[in-house]
Amino acid sequence: MPTYIDQVFSGHERSLAVNRQRLEVVASNLANAETPAYKARDVDFRSAMRSAEAEGVTLRTTRPGHIAEPGDARPASLHYRTANQPSLDGNTVDSDKEKAAFAEASTRYQASLTFLSQRIRGLRLAITGSR
Repeated sequence: MPTYIDQVFSGHERSLAVNRQRLEVVASNLANAETPAYKARDVDFRSAMRSAEAEGVTLRTTRPGHIAEPGDARPASLHYRTANQPSLDGNTVDSDKEKAAFAEASTRYQASLTFLSQRIRGLRLAITGSR
């Protein structure tokens, strides 16, 4: 049975897990940049979060100007990246794209940690009445 505390942290928990997985996959891509016939992979963050929404985490529109999320929930999975310029040995890793994807995933990961920290600080303030 979910409690209120579970509802407070569940969205960020899923975000951290997806970004951790994406960081691992992108790091693997970078590590295999010189491996012949290696196919670069990635995790689709949006589809992962949609699958989390289907598992019970829902986004709310609290004001008329908010945009509602579409209802199609697809499971998150690894997919192969299409190479703009594959190498002669069949490797599809583009190190510039991989570095950008790594930076994006690490920024999202840090943002989720910051949001969680603020949530915990707010809960602590509500419970104790002081910082």
